[in-house]
Amino acid sequence: MRPAPVVSLDPETRRSLEATVRKPKAAVREVVRAQIILKAAEGLANTEIAAQLGLDVKTVGKWRRRFCKYGAAGLIDAPRSGRKPTHGPDVIEKILRTTLERKPRNRTHWSVRALAEELGIGKTTVWKVWRAHRVKPHLERTFKLSTDPDFVPKVRDVVGLYLNPPENALVLSVDEKSQIQALDRTQPGLPMRKGRNGTKTHDYVRHGTCCLFAALNVVSGEVLARCEKRHRHQEYLRFLRQIDRTVSKDLEVHLIADNYATHRHSKVKRWLERHPRFQVHFIPTSSSWLNMVERFFSALTEDRLRRGVFRSVLELIAAIDEYIRNRNQAPKPFLWAKTADEIIAKVAPLHGIIQNTTD
Repeated sequence: MRPAPVVSLDPETRRSLEATVRKPKAAVREVVRAQIILKAAEGLANTEIAAQLGLDVKTVGKWRRRFCKYGAAGLIDAPRSGRKPTHGPDVIEKILRTTLERKPRNRTHWSVRALAEELGIGKTTVWKVWRAHRVKPHLERTFKLSTDPDFVPKVRDVVGLYLNPPENALVLSVDEKSQIQALDRTQPGLPMRKGRNGTKTHDYVRHGTCCLFAALNVVSGEVLARCEKRHRHQEYLRFLRQIDRTVSKDLEVHLIADNYATHRHSKVKRWLERHPRFQVHFIPTSSSWLNMVERFFSALTEDRLRRGVFRSVLELIAAIDEYIRNRNQAPKPFLWAKTADEIIAKVAPLHGIIQNTTD
């Protein structure tokens, strides 16, 4: 038998190999190869190294020879070409074109099996192509584009208030969250424990509803709110009077509101005319995302309402009031990041796509 080549290590290489052996997240193959070379440098034979590490003698000899020939670089695997693709670019293009441009018979969208059967290829191939090109026929997102003819000037007006609020004025984002239900569960749920989620019954008991009127200070993040039984113009007027009493008389009040009929009622308009310091800025139709108070409603729903248990409307209102009171003790404003030009530039192509589709 040929004698095994002698392994000698300089101090730097030895420190590097020892560090690899101690590294907790090192790959197993890297640790084993480093151990082989360190033991070989101690003068051990291949058979002894193989017995100590539980390896085949041929494996020990292979990495010993590679280290002696190439140094530390010999312990790294050479890049491999991998398995040749079973299907060429024509098949990939056919899968994508069929998925994106055609619909299956008697189905609303393609499934992996339906498309594989249609094209006569394996379902795994379809799945891999979809995953590589991020195509997900089973998912669908909802949207709503505003058709307001004054969309652009309204966006510039509202976003301008968010990014550059006027001096000696208060900017309030106003809206109502209607039909908040006081829901009680039919049975008590189990608490959360390690390895087990909390539980609640799928059915519930309704104990009535309330409507929350809220005005979000876009600069400070504070919320002024009022709960009512209904959300007619009468309740909205009471809320406007509450704002008028709360806000200092030497400040102008800019209200950002949606186009709900309550906000445009004739009595509301007359009240605003008698209080000229109030200026209303209407967002475009079908653009609730432009009203910042909706972000507060989302936080309220997620943090307090969705998983809450309320045995009466009064209990529900008390929970809402407590949430708002605690939030106002250390308010954090929601930051508006997009400029009006960025919003308009992003929405304009979508209008063109839909118009071309309908034509």
